[in-house]
Formats: sequence, C-alpha cells, structure tokens
Amino acid sequence: MSNALVDIDPIDLQFPFELKKQISCSLYLANKTDNYVAFKVKTTNPKKYCVRPNTGVVLPRSSSEVLVTMQAQKEAPADMQCKDKFLLQCVVATPGVTAKEVTPEMFSKEAGHRVEETKLRVVYVDPPRPPSPVHEGSEEGSSPRASVSDNNRNNASDFTAAPRFSVDRLEPQDNPSEARALITRLTEEKNSAVQLNTRLQQELEQLKRGSNRSQSGGGIPFLYVLLVGLIGLILGYIMKRT
Repeated sequence: MSNALVDIDPIDLQFPFELKKQISCSLYLANKTDNYVAFKVKTTNPKKYCVRPNTGVVLPRSSSEVLVTMQAQKEAPADMQCKDKFLLQCVVATPGVTAKEVTPEMFSKEAGHRVEETKLRVVYVDPPRPPSPVHEGSEEGSSPRASVSDNNRNNASDFTAAPRFSVDRLEPQDNPSEARALITRLTEEKNSAVQLNTRLQQELEQLKRGSNRSQSGGGIPFLYVLLVGLIGLILGYIMKRT
C-alpha cells in the first residue's frame, strides 16, 4: 500500500497471537519523494499497543521502520477477529527537520496542511510452529533398541510360528542294484563258510581217528574242543547273515 508520499509495508499489521505474550510487528515506510516527510501513527486502542517511534521523519529516498508492539493479552477475542485499527499520517516537512521537531500542528488539516492518511488493519494469525526435533530415540526417551522390541511384540500376533526343524529317521530305500550286490556278497561268504566247515569236519574226523589209535588218557583233547567251538561260531555267523 502507498500514498502520495511513502510506500507502506505491510498493508496489514499481522500479529501471531498468543495468550499472555507480548507480540511485535514491524511497519516499513519508504519515502518515494525528494522531500522530507514527517509521519505520525495513531491507533483506536492506545492502551493495547505501543508504537516506537510514533512520530518521526523519513529522509528523501530512504526508509524507516516503525515497531508496533501488542501488550500481552489474557483472553483471546471471539473468532480471532480484531477490530483495532491504525492511522498513518504523512506530511511534507521543512528540509532538515528532525524527529524532535515534529509537532501535532504539522498534521492539522485546519491549519491548511496537506496530510496523507492511510488506515491499517490489525490481523491475528497463527503462531509459527516450532521445527520438529530430530528423534534419536522414541519421544518418551526409550532407546531405539527398545522401540524395535516393542514393535516386535506388537506385530507378533500377525505371524505364525515357524515349525521347528526335525530330522526324521531315514528308511532304507529299495535299490535293485545294491540288493543284488549284497546278495552276491552274502552268497560268496556263505560258500566260503561251507567250504571251511567241510575242511574242518574232515580234519576233525582225522583227529578222531588219531585219538582212537592213541592211548586213552581220560578226557577229550583240548584241540578237539577248540575246533568244535570254532565251528559253532562260524555256523552262528552264517545263520545271522542269511
């Protein structure tokens, strides 16, 4: 917004309203002429606002800042609407004039001064949100490891327990080639045992005939008993294998 003497920014006084907190808003005046411009700021609620400076001088082709501060409020207005208004008055001043030399008569229209007036509204806006903090753990101070374990507990019902690994007893499988090889080997071992048995029986007969011709001393010779036991062991082994 602008008038014939200065450009005004912003066009509305915006306050990020918060209860029990003093809030400020800056108003910038840019002199777009080659003259000294004196200004004065008025408000409909002077007890609620503090304006610094409320009067001053803007040098030619320069700018000035006006700080408007709203006092801390105990209650929020209905619907966050504010009816307060500000009035900015500007006049061409004498070259070289200072802020201390600005008087109320300079803004009097009755005295024939040409006063540029601009009305400004007050607008309440939402306060800025603080930036989100970087979470090193959970918001309640627990460690990331604890958070992971909590998630695991929460999601445990969504999964079915995997069956435990078990090793079943392997049953022998039918293999014709292996069976034939086993039968052949057992048959050979059986034939060898039969031949050995036959040879032992022949030697036993010879021992019997020799023992009959020898003098009887009383009792069975030890070699005879040994041969009989050996034959029994061989026959038992053959029976188990077949």
